[in-house]
Amino acid sequence: MAKAVMDERLHKIRHSMAHVMAEAVLQMFPDAQIAIGPAIETGFYYDFDLPRQLIPADLDEITERMTAIIKEQKDFVRKTVTRAEAQQLFAQQYYKLELLKAIPEDEEVSIYELGGFIDLCRGPHVENTKQLNAQAFKLLSIAGAYWRGKETNPMLTRIYGTAWANPKELRLYLKHLEDVEKRDHRKLGKELDLFSLHEEAGPGLVYWHPKGARIRLAIEDFWRAEHYKNGYEMVSTPHVGKSWLWETSGHLDFYKEGMYPAMEMDNAQYYAKPMNCPFHIMIYNNTKHSYRDLPCRWAELGTVYRYEKAGALHGLLRVRGFTQDDAHIICTPAQVEQEILEVLRFSLFMLRSFGFTEISAYLSTMPEKSVGEPEKWALATESLRKAIEAEGLDYDVDEGGGAFYGPKIDLKIKDAIGREWQLSTVQFDFNLPERFKMTFVDNDGAEKQPFMVHRALLGSIERFFGVLLEHYAGAFPPWLAPEQVRVIPVAEAFNGYARDITALLREEGYRVSGDLGTDRLNAKVRNAQKEKIPYMLVLGEKEEQNRAVSVRYRDGKQENGVPLEDFIQFLEEKINLKEVL
Repeated sequence: MAKAVMDERLHKIRHSMAHVMAEAVLQMFPDAQIAIGPAIETGFYYDFDLPRQLIPADLDEITERMTAIIKEQKDFVRKTVTRAEAQQLFAQQYYKLELLKAIPEDEEVSIYELGGFIDLCRGPHVENTKQLNAQAFKLLSIAGAYWRGKETNPMLTRIYGTAWANPKELRLYLKHLEDVEKRDHRKLGKELDLFSLHEEAGPGLVYWHPKGARIRLAIEDFWRAEHYKNGYEMVSTPHVGKSWLWETSGHLDFYKEGMYPAMEMDNAQYYAKPMNCPFHIMIYNNTKHSYRDLPCRWAELGTVYRYEKAGALHGLLRVRGFTQDDAHIICTPAQVEQEILEVLRFSLFMLRSFGFTEISAYLSTMPEKSVGEPEKWALATESLRKAIEAEGLDYDVDEGGGAFYGPKIDLKIKDAIGREWQLSTVQFDFNLPERFKMTFVDNDGAEKQPFMVHRALLGSIERFFGVLLEHYAGAFPPWLAPEQVRVIPVAEAFNGYARDITALLREEGYRVSGDLGTDRLNAKVRNAQKEKIPYMLVLGEKEEQNRAVSVRYRDGKQENGVPLEDFIQFLEEKINLKEVL
């Protein structure tokens, strides 16, 4: 209960701060057009159509004006007005007039006054600016935003800010933002030479560099090995398909704007695949299936293409070409409960293997408009619920939040600094089996429609890699590190011993390199630490004489004179157990 009260209080503070900011901006630019200014999860923003572009220095002046407005202790006054009165009040504010038109006829129109500033608004707000703390807010950034999110609409200036109940909460949040900035996967990806994105060659398409590809390969090798252990078979499908596939699946009706444009070939239209499911169904429908053949568990690291809006692209977290950690389970109704339980257990095992320990679940149920018989929905939803409860997970229910074609579970993890990310999804589908006429012959000899479950454990390799990179701040555990060991001789005289150890470790299957350059020892160690290499083996006369190594860890600790065989055994244990340094 206390948390809900605090959330409501902060919402009022942030919404009120958005109005205070709008008044300050109008003081600077009296002819500015104002659009929308909501409270958001950690702050607020307001969109403006301004006579010139803002620069960061403008935020200082806006902040000073906001502080002055707060100190004037003005009331937030709510009034209900007629549509005609609202049209007169906002006669010079055409974005507000457009918003006014969108208010249903049977809904009242309310405004809020703050001194001389008037806004079309439902609220809620604090009663007076004295309830706002002038030391507990900060304007953060300036960005561009299309009106109503449409690229064909005017580009507006968006000012972001954050507001809290007191200065201490603000300081903690700003410290959190510093942590977020340090962990930004785009920044780390460049510093560690892991990947790049090239606008000139195609936005939202990822170029994996050798070090990034090493990590990706380690993820994929582990993924494949565990799938085989869990009874899956691998399939591989094309990158493009005829329009018939997407007409049948329904994507061309519901998702065409999110697909790459058609390619004309052989008097037919082809599309780059946005999803793998129709291709897996084609494999299933290629042969007749008995109940004895089921379940079919088919997995693929399938690269798909989605035409995301340019403004929505964000490093590895939102791209146009990505490799989906995809699988489909085709089973009988009698098998579905056990299959879901195993999928959930597998998902949790995979997430925990990568170091994520705080995991929660979200169960989305049947919406008003749906396909499939109610009894199928009931069976599927109950199977999902039982699986969540069997694993003892905390979960929330999103009533009516399922897709029209089936209920689902989403698993969300918390990273090292407490941010929540949605990764795994288990999704029932009653739509595609019907559209593609999937069947199996049951034990009574009758043809029946199977259940189909879409399942992604990591989501996509690109997005998962971005989340993982930020979670570890680039300091990957040894089993994932692109370079696990750096061999560093203290002088040229020991280069031969360094080469021998490098070759031995490489032959054992470890990712290792030797720094045989002419830099000083401290510079070599510093370079390895900047690259976040887990283990540095420092070699000198004593080490060579005793066939030993001095192990320097990423955090600066060092153990001298470790027998080489002991280090190799230690390394094997660390990597096999997937331990985190």
